[in-house]
Formats: sequence, C-alpha cells, structure tokens
Amino acid sequence: MEILNRTILDNTLLQWLIAAAALLITVMVLRLIQHLISRRLTSISPQTEKLWRDITVALFDKTKILFLIIVGIYVGATFLQIPDRIQATVSSLLVIALLFQAGIWGGAFITAMLERYRLQALDRNRAAVTTINVIGLISQITLWSIVVLLALDNLGINVTALVAGLGIGGIAVALALQNILGDLFASLSIMLDKPFIVGDFLIIGDFLGNVEYVGLKTTRLRSLSGEQLVFSNSDLLNSRIRNYGRMFERRVVFSIGVIYQTPREKLKLIPEIIREAVKAQENSRFDRAHFSKYGSYDLQFETVFYVLSPDYTIYMDIQQAIYFAIHERFEQEGIEFAYPTQTVYVTQEQQEQQT
Repeated sequence: MEILNRTILDNTLLQWLIAAAALLITVMVLRLIQHLISRRLTSISPQTEKLWRDITVALFDKTKILFLIIVGIYVGATFLQIPDRIQATVSSLLVIALLFQAGIWGGAFITAMLERYRLQALDRNRAAVTTINVIGLISQITLWSIVVLLALDNLGINVTALVAGLGIGGIAVALALQNILGDLFASLSIMLDKPFIVGDFLIIGDFLGNVEYVGLKTTRLRSLSGEQLVFSNSDLLNSRIRNYGRMFERRVVFSIGVIYQTPREKLKLIPEIIREAVKAQENSRFDRAHFSKYGSYDLQFETVFYVLSPDYTIYMDIQQAIYFAIHERFEQEGIEFAYPTQTVYVTQEQQEQQT
C-alpha cells in the first residue's frame, strides 16, 4: 500500500491510477453509448422518421475516438491536483476538440441534407445536380471558417487583427486569381439563374452536346460524336447558348413542290392531304398548309405543324411518317413531285422564199 501513496508530480500513484481508470471508463462508456444509440435508432425508428434516423446515425458514426479520449483526459484530470495553468490548458484542449468535432458533425449534417435533396429533386428538378456541389462547398467553407476562428479565439489569438490581415491578403489573392474567381462566380450564376442544367442539350457556336457536369470552374458537355467538350464557366455565360432542353414542343416547317402541269382540282386537294397526314400522327398538332408561291420550276406548298415532344428521335419518326403518307396519297391521286427542270422552246421560221 505504501507504493500507492508514493507521490509523483504532486499526486499519489493511487490518484494517477484513479485518473487513468476514469479516462478509460469515460471513453468506454461514451463509445458504448454511441454504439447503443446508433443500433437502437437503426432498429426501432419508424419509416416516417427515416431521414432523421439516418442523419442521427451518421452523426454518431462521425464521432471520432480522439474526441472521446480528450473528454476522458478532461474527466481524469479532475481527480488530480494539477496547476491552474495546466488545468486551463486541458480545458482549452477540450473546447477545441469539441469545436472540431462539432465541425465534423455539422459537415456530415450538411452533406446528408444536400444528398437527400439531390436524390428527391433529381427526377423533377435536374438543376439539383447542378447546384449541389456549389452549395455544399460554400456551406463547408463557412462552417470550418467559423470553427477555426472560434478555436483561435479560445487559444487567446486576436481574431479581429487576424481577420483584418486576412482581408488585406485576400484582396491580393483575389487579384492574382481573378480568372479562377471569375469562373467561380460564373458557376454561382449558373446555380442561381439556371440557364441550363445537367441533361440539357446545348448548342454553343459550332459546338453541341448534352450537359454532363457543372463544376466550380468548368462545364462539360458530351457531344453527339462521343468526345467531351469542356468550357470555362465565364466563357460559357458570355456565349449565346441555344438550350434545346427547355423545348416543350417543336415547330416544324416544310415545303413541297409539284409540277406546273398539275390540274387545279388536284392542287386544291394537296392542303387536305397534308392535313390528314399530320393529324394521323400521335404527338403532333397541325397548324396550317397553304399553296405558298410559284417557284421557278414548281408550285410550292408550305406546311407548319408541331411535334408535342422535345425528343429529336420522335420528331424524326413523325416527320418520316408524314412524308410517307403524303407520298402514298400523291401516287394515288396522280400528283407528281417537282424537281429542277428547264423547258426550252425552239421555233423555226419558215423561209418566205424557197429556192
């Protein structure tokens, strides 16, 4: 028993053993509570609370063992006689550990909420995929900036002077990185204004393709021929963009020509033939068909109809079916399509005087 009363650093060996036991017991109990709560939430939470159950379980899983050890050190230190300076250091260490653990919890909460929003909105609002990365990055940066500033303030550092210094340095960095920052703000503009979203089909100058990814600096398109097109966000917003992803229906105009020798009665039938061919197709709406003009070698009829789908394949299928139907009716009615021809009239004058 005398060995237990031996003094080491102003505390008996028994006190050191009690402090070590308190540290181990604290860590084990907290770890056990973490495991039990996670297991209980997973097993008994009703389906209607699945979101908060999953988030709570994720937060408990993100609790670091180092944080539990620091809590155990703080509890163990209460059983020892230690100088006030060391006690203050242990308290500061606990506060800093708690701040960083809170940052980890907050980051996990933000990630879980944004991921849930992305999955729920993906079917009805594909813009969620476009905005999720930017919102997540800004939220994480804001959260960890607050955590670091609070930790520095707890260590006695003058945060006001630090923020002022960072502001001056930030101006210099912003000037050096103005192109990158321009792309970053352009990505924020894309996120807020939503001129296009992932999945839209764009035509930008001579380039065209489906939007695959919208990042902080670049936007990537997959062209029809298969290669990936990469645009910087600032250049993209300065361009004129044709967004076919926002097309709800497609207006189609086409003309056909028939020969000048077509009888008038047959010409009057042509608008009705075209109207019937268009109305026979699903996902289409007839607008008009008229004898539009006398061409250089044909009589031209102009037709306008709408395809009630933005899908290009559906549009081509409908247009093909209309052309086949018109061709069949023209054969039945004996109407001939025109093609470039030229008629030359040759006259021969009779000689007034024959030899």
